[in-house]
Amino acid sequence: MKRRHFTFECQGETLAGTLDMAAARTGLLIVTGGNELRSGPFGSHAELADKVATAGFPVMRYDRRGVGDSSGSNATFADSGDDIAAALQAFRAQVRGIKHIVAYGNCDAASALMLAEGKGCDALVLANPWTFEPQSEPETPVAEEPQPQMTPAAIRRHYLRRLTDPKALLRLLTGKVKVGQLAGSLVEAVKPAPPPSSLAQSMAEGLKAFTGPVTLLIAQNDRTGQVFLDSWDKADPRLRKCPGAGHSFAEPQARIWLQGQILGALRGIS
Repeated sequence: MKRRHFTFECQGETLAGTLDMAAARTGLLIVTGGNELRSGPFGSHAELADKVATAGFPVMRYDRRGVGDSSGSNATFADSGDDIAAALQAFRAQVRGIKHIVAYGNCDAASALMLAEGKGCDALVLANPWTFEPQSEPETPVAEEPQPQMTPAAIRRHYLRRLTDPKALLRLLTGKVKVGQLAGSLVEAVKPAPPPSSLAQSMAEGLKAFTGPVTLLIAQNDRTGQVFLDSWDKADPRLRKCPGAGHSFAEPQARIWLQGQILGALRGIS
């Protein structure tokens, strides 16, 4: 595996990219979320790139404008369509003969790809899409999981799990649970689900315009992913759920599962 660093242009700014080279003519473009560097939280994207390249597929990562080693102003994920387009062009220039590009994004990187209608990609792998308005964008690059407000459906799921947990029931019966706090949560749980945010609606419209294969990944223990599901068709055959996974798929079994899903998408379009 050969890894090299390079720069490319986007709207007059200089963006930093990293390429893990491999022989296949189908490649993976990793789009970062939040203000993460192209290495990903705790180096997870660098590790993912290494695994995918070792399996035979070239992988490109990059810092969007105003993030990491790239120049310019950070316009957030909602206005990063030009960055994605420039990265695709740079990927094709760096890997001569590449035929297909699959893009992977987690959290608001998935949202960015949806808003951009896939932006020239051949297939998309979208994990835990962020459906909160841009001003609610997660700011911390290394946070394991942003903490959006739980929806009524999410609260109901939470308490259903608690009521089937013997330890939680024992805490309730022995007075270790604050009854007032519990009552307030139950009141929230019976409220009707709020309508999808305007961002969620725009994301759905953008994805509808994309004609290539799509895989939607949801980490079971991630609030962001669960909130996305609350405004999405749960019968969508493109949905895949990872049991026991947190937002960044940091658990050992979740990392392997994520790699398998991405490799499946790459092989499916090769």
